[in-house]
Amino acid sequence: MSQETSEQESHPTAQHAGHGGHDKHAGHDPEVFRRKFWLALVLTVPIVVTSHMVMDWFGYRLDFPGMELVGPVLGTVVFVYGGWPFLQGAVREVRDRAPGMMLLIAMAITVAYVASLATALGAFDLDFWWELAALVTIMLLGHWQEMKAIGQAQGALSALAALLPDDAERVDEGGQPQPVSVSDLRVGDVVLVRPGARVPADGKIVDGGAELDESMITGESRPVAKGVDDRVVAGTVATDAAIRVRVDAVGEDTALAGIQRLVAQAQQSSGRAQVLADRFAAWLFYIATATAVVTLAVWTLVGNLGEAVVRTVTVLVIACPHALGLAIPLVIALSTAVAAKGGILVKDRLALERMRTVDAVLFDKTGTLTRGEHVVTGVAGTAGTGDDEVLAIAGAVEADSEHPLARAIVAAARQRQLSRRASGFRSLTGRGVQAEVDGVTYAVGGPTLLREMGATVSEELTARTREWAGRGSAVLHLLRMDGDGGAVVGALALADEVRPEARQAIADLRAQGVRKIVMITGDARPVAEAVAADLGFRAGEDEVYAEVLPADKDDAVADLQKRGLRVAMVGDGVNDAPALARADVGIAIGAGTDVAIESAGVVLASSDPRGVTGVITLSRASYRKMIQNLAWAAGYNVVALPLAAGALAWAGVTLSPAVGAVLMSASTIVVALNAQLLRRVRLRPQETG
Repeated sequence: MSQETSEQESHPTAQHAGHGGHDKHAGHDPEVFRRKFWLALVLTVPIVVTSHMVMDWFGYRLDFPGMELVGPVLGTVVFVYGGWPFLQGAVREVRDRAPGMMLLIAMAITVAYVASLATALGAFDLDFWWELAALVTIMLLGHWQEMKAIGQAQGALSALAALLPDDAERVDEGGQPQPVSVSDLRVGDVVLVRPGARVPADGKIVDGGAELDESMITGESRPVAKGVDDRVVAGTVATDAAIRVRVDAVGEDTALAGIQRLVAQAQQSSGRAQVLADRFAAWLFYIATATAVVTLAVWTLVGNLGEAVVRTVTVLVIACPHALGLAIPLVIALSTAVAAKGGILVKDRLALERMRTVDAVLFDKTGTLTRGEHVVTGVAGTAGTGDDEVLAIAGAVEADSEHPLARAIVAAARQRQLSRRASGFRSLTGRGVQAEVDGVTYAVGGPTLLREMGATVSEELTARTREWAGRGSAVLHLLRMDGDGGAVVGALALADEVRPEARQAIADLRAQGVRKIVMITGDARPVAEAVAADLGFRAGEDEVYAEVLPADKDDAVADLQKRGLRVAMVGDGVNDAPALARADVGIAIGAGTDVAIESAGVVLASSDPRGVTGVITLSRASYRKMIQNLAWAAGYNVVALPLAAGALAWAGVTLSPAVGAVLMSASTIVVALNAQLLRRVRLRPQETG
């Protein structure tokens, strides 16, 4: 007993804190209850077998010297050793003035023990030894399984911690990798990540390229191609090639550490349903205690002291709010674990609960519905110049430019494997760039360059460029320079690329019953309307806020809320903080390397807007499980308490303390199994087409 006691005292955070602190005892070591349960079970078997009541039930007889001591001796061991956690918990609840589950259990087993001991000493004729032993054993089993279930749910944190390798290969000054502990890495170090190995710290690739499995961080199942200057996150896996990474964050500053903090915060937070459960459990203690006192008094007054004790013990046992105490914390732990596995990081439980009632989702356009990077969306050449020729020459001319549009053109030429060499690169300030390709001077620029060169554009090319501009694309022209002027030989359209998954995200939100999809952007209205049409916005139903300054985004949220809409704001968390904070639910997207966004209630680790539908799915599923568990736990007590008190004894329907313990444990198991069904929730709808 002393060993077990010291074990519990050495883990104060693991001890029961009564119902109201059920989440506090979620860390209670299930191994302690497992050992106590098996020893109590071994001692309970001879107590049950030698019970005269059991022998009468099954029609057998046992008689050996000292048999009358089996119950008192072994029963005392079971009470003290097996019941110690409950007695400790009861003392703590009394000291904290927070009576709850442990006090009810302790009262029940203490009444049963005192009555049985008094009988052994000849003061009563109430032999409760076998019921007491069975009661403690079943309670230990229930607690063991409860702690095990919560421990498995909270395994999300240990699973995240396991993603980080213990060792890394740091590249020394001579370029050779040297094995070091991850804890020895410092910002600025370069590490070698071999194929199949995990990235030890956040950083940027400085050499090589590989496909990285980021599923453990973002929930995205497919590997993501990464090259030089791309960011990588600690815990992700280089699947097919070696890369060298310059470390820019270690330890508590890594994305993985931030994710761990958010998961821990979410698992410890409470929502409205938890408050309701805590309030109900507190009332249940007083109701159960009052019922037990009335039961004892009534049965004593009718002249049946033995039945009075039996009924009182049964009331105390059956009213234990185990199921009620487990109903919400287990759903919280499981939903948080499921969310983290799917790349959804819940910072605020209330935000997750509110998400099920959202009827308008407001998306920031850039970086959320679009990639935030321009790509070439159209190429057209004049007569005699093919589209590939235009792209190849433009890519060569722009090769040395650092402008975002230039990089997009160069990337498009490389993607199509159109290789040309240019020389004599020159920047034409405010107009474009110029270079020589195959002995001919070319320039790439916008309307200012055309006006300055006095260049004319063919009607056919003009029609194409107007079409592009109408869709919100930026248009650049390729000119062949002749003397003092230039001739237009082609044009290119560039636009902020719409994420392919954004279209499906909007379709999925409609399927989930979201009434209104809204987009907000600082772009000109024609650009915004073009993107909305591409995404499938419905005229007359969905809305677009265009030409909005970052500081005014929260006004758009307020406008929607004034119309009676419950709004979820989805943004990148950089300039969207006021809007994220004002919305009913703020969702920060694409925060795989910056999870500490204070203004959002939910953080999506990836940049996939389909994660928003996953938040709604999880919100509805977890709320449904909470209500189901609360209904079951409350309904069980409403029915079981009168039976335990003996309300139907006149009809021959009674419950023994042991049967009460079985029913109480069974209700806990039902709640636990129901919560486990959350693991089947799919957070990302099946991709279409």
